Amino acid sequence: MASAPRPPLEAVRDRLGRGIREMLAGTPDQVHEWDPAADRRFAPDSAMWAVHTDVAMLVGGLRALLLQTLHPLALAGVVQHSTYKTDPLGRLHRTGAFVGTTTFGTVEESDQIIAQVKAIHARVNGTARDGREYSALDPHLLMWVHCTEADSFLRARQRYGATPLPEGVADTYVAEIGEIGAALGVIDPPQNQAELRERLISYRPELQATRDTRETVRFLVVPPLPLAARPPYGILFGAATAMLPRFARRMLLLPVAPGAETLAIRPAATALLRTMGWALGDHPAVEAARAAEAD
Repeated sequence: MASAPRPPLEAVRDRLGRGIREMLAGTPDQVHEWDPAADRRFAPDSAMWAVHTDVAMLVGGLRALLLQTLHPLALAGVVQHSTYKTDPLGRLHRTGAFVGTTTFGTVEESDQIIAQVKAIHARVNGTARDGREYSALDPHLLMWVHCTEADSFLRARQRYGATPLPEGVADTYVAEIGEIGAALGVIDPPQNQAELRERLISYRPELQATRDTRETVRFLVVPPLPLAARPPYGILFGAATAMLPRFARRMLLLPVAPGAETLAIRPAATALLRTMGWALGDHPAVEAARAAEAD
């Protein structure tokens, strides 16, 4: 007997979800299989899972990239060694694989991918345009990158997630993601939101909008994406820009008109993220954990 046809809405959801997954994570054969019975670094009820399973991470990731362009030495390593211009989706897939594996993977998988990233960092060094030398193993630069990511992921989750996390859970998230930062070489990562804010403020005197900054931001404004992905990307980019500190928007020449964030940017981004969340469904690691509990 032939199976009944799927409802049209379900077919639309599956097709949309498949397209989004391939854009963010690559083809199905590149997607990780999560083992719910394995020894994980972070449990399903952890703050890391609460933040990193939310599609708002997309906004947080863009915000972090924009902030990171303001540190000349951190950016020099990206400009001189990264493939972000020639293979932006590949870089996105690799970044997603790192975040996913360190969040949802086993301790062994997490340690393995951290070791791979550290080996790459060991080869990233050189001289910035201003003549200063840099190294991706520099704990000071690692701290900057770590703090911009932790702050951006958390702020995006609090603004665009289904429900804001309680302050205690948000502090726990900072401590938990600090475990990954420490494994990468960050010395004494912040353990709560207050410490995170203090660390970020301490970098203000080092930030500059350089030629590399302007070139990288121009690329981020209009990256070489498929036509269908450009309108939603523009919405996410607008949301990320609106979440930047005012000083960063001024330095990056990314103004946000008064009232635009409340009246246009946030409603559009919220609607888009809700639609993406509906199409994607739960993260595969969440589905695997739920299935294991049901057995």
